[in-house]
Order: sequence, then structure tokens, then C-alpha cells
Amino acid sequence: MKIHEYQAKALFKTYDIPVPEGGVAQTPAEAKAIAQALESRPIVVKAQIHAGGRGKGGGVKLADTPEAAEGLAGAMIGMTLVTPQTGPEGKQVRRVLVEQGLRIAKELYVGLLPDRKTASVVLMASEAGGMDIEAVAVQTPDKIIRIAIDPLIGIQPFHCRQVAFGLNLPPAVMKPFVPTLLKLYRLFVDKDCSLVEINPLVVTASDALIALDAKITFDDNALFRHKDILQYRDADEEDPLDVEASRYDLNYINMDGNVGNMVNGAGLAMATMDLIKRAGAEPANFLDVGGGASAEKVENGFKIILRDKKVKGIFINIFGGILRCDELAKGVVQAAKRTEITVPVVVRMEGTNVEEGRRILAQSGLNLITARDLEDAAQKVAKIVG
Repeated sequence: MKIHEYQAKALFKTYDIPVPEGGVAQTPAEAKAIAQALESRPIVVKAQIHAGGRGKGGGVKLADTPEAAEGLAGAMIGMTLVTPQTGPEGKQVRRVLVEQGLRIAKELYVGLLPDRKTASVVLMASEAGGMDIEAVAVQTPDKIIRIAIDPLIGIQPFHCRQVAFGLNLPPAVMKPFVPTLLKLYRLFVDKDCSLVEINPLVVTASDALIALDAKITFDDNALFRHKDILQYRDADEEDPLDVEASRYDLNYINMDGNVGNMVNGAGLAMATMDLIKRAGAEPANFLDVGGGASAEKVENGFKIILRDKKVKGIFINIFGGILRCDELAKGVVQAAKRTEITVPVVVRMEGTNVEEGRRILAQSGLNLITARDLEDAAQKVAKIVG
């Protein structure tokens, strides 16, 4: 789960990680009031969306007066902001962060994320802060410091000093840098984060360290332990189909293709998408209804796929184990009777009660295309979508 910059900075404050003074506004008048309370100039107005590269898209502006900040907020709130991370469709701005400007002497990058290959938490840092860190990693990987931290031992002061020396920090900055990293790691572990990133972490003209930006992503599987974090969720920033799927406890990810998929099991779903691509088509979604899905759950999954206007054909691929084939067939028939199906549907099923499932589908009166096996099903649905 992603959160906004202003929410991440609120969490930083609870761990005594310094951030600029400011506040979030949903109207131009609120932005002006926040700007009037700030002592330093210039004033920074930052659009709040779940995407990076906002400055490149015109979502970060400077103002010299509260009135100018009000005008910038009025122009930003309600606009569709397009950045390299939003795609061409962009995201609508519903609020802005109004902050004090800083006299910046140096910009750094600091990030924490899990590494499955080494079963460690990787601490990354770079003197190339404020830039597109992905581009830095590709073009000049030697500029990125990487330190693997054993999660059973945790971060140690020597890790922080190693990073500080690698960033060529002067002694005056190194002193606050070490405790800042220790606090950042504690937040990462305490809140079950999958990413904590500060880009840039700035050194001011007075040698203070301040998180000028903040990005946090949480592990969805651990959110049951963090009811306080759930209040940060902004459904307006998520794909509407993803939001609806979460209500029915469906594992759904929207994609760019035109073949809708319904599968039971994440591994089978991945294999199904590979088969579709090998057949020359593109998957429109990842949808795992789960091993113990009921007919109602299958019906809800079917409705979500049909709401995607990109879908030109549907591939139902079920191996009946915990989810019996007859239960799947009932769900498909229910969904078909309650939802107008305007695209062809290819069905491949094997496993428990497969004959009963096929009988239910055959007697339903629906225009379904059956397949002999996986390869046959993929070829048929790829032909359908052209």
C-alpha cells in the first residue's frame, strides 16, 4: 500500500526524523493560511499524488508570498498531473503540501528495501540525490552505495558510518546522519514497510539534515497488524477495479492487454499469462480467485473482468482442487445471467468434479468455447482478440 508524501512525513515526525515545516491543503484558502504561518521564504507548493517525478510534470512550484502560494494551489488542485510514473493518463490532484523553502547545500538519496535473493534489508545511498535514482542505477551504478543488513541482527552504527564515509559527509553532518539512519531503519521494521525512501535528503547551509521528500510503501500482507496505517489509504489514487476486487478479497492487478483472465492459484495465473503472451496476445489482468473460492466469489471476479473495457476475450483456467470445477461453473453461470457478456469466453478446467462442471456449462445455454488443454485454450483466446 502506498501513501502520500505528507502522510509519510507525518510518520517521519513520530520517529524524530526532521522534515520541513508545513501542512496539507485541499483548497487554495487552506494553502494560503498554511503559507502565512511559515516564517521562511520561498514557499514550496507540491502536488500530492502516488507517483514520483512531480516536479518534471509541473507539480512542484515555488512562491514568494502566501497569495502566490494560494494561486499555485488553485492551479494544481483539480488538475490532471502527468509524470513519467503516472503514464499518459495522469492522476488528478486533490490536495497539495505547502512547505517552507530551504537553503540547500547538498542533496542525497537514502532508501531501504527488502532483498529476497540475500534475505536481507538493503540500505542504499547516493550523492546523486534529487535525481531519478533508477536512471542513476543504470547509467552510473558506481554512484550507489549498497549495504546488506541481516534482519536478525538489524542495523548497526558501523553500517551508518560506512554510508556516511561513502557519501563524503563532513563531521558536522555525519553526527546527525547516523541517528537519522537508525531511526529510518526502525520505522522500516516497525511498520512492515516494503520501501522507505528519502529523495532528496538534504544538507542545508547550516549543516542540518532534513527529509525534503518522503516515500513509503507498506507490505499489504502485514497491514492486519497496523490498523493505524490503514487510515492512510487513499482509494482515489488506486485503480477502481483494484479497489473493488479488494472488497471481495480477490487478488487482482489491472494490466494493459486485452485478454481477461480468471485463475485459481497465483502460480497458475503466472503460467497462464506466459501462455497468452507466447500465443501472441497480451493479458489484461491478473486475477486469482483463490483455492477455496465460492461461486459468489467467482461471480464477483467475472464482473470485475467485464468492467474492463479493454477486454476483448476472457480465458478461464481452473484446476479443480479445493475449488471444485462444479463450483466454478455455477459462479460463471450466475455471473452470465446477471451480467451482459459481450465478449467470447474460453474455458479450460480440470480436476475435482470436472465432468459435473462441464455439464453445468453445457446446459447453461451460454456461448462458451471449451479447450482441450492449456495450449489449445491460449491459442483460441489469442485468435479471438486478433
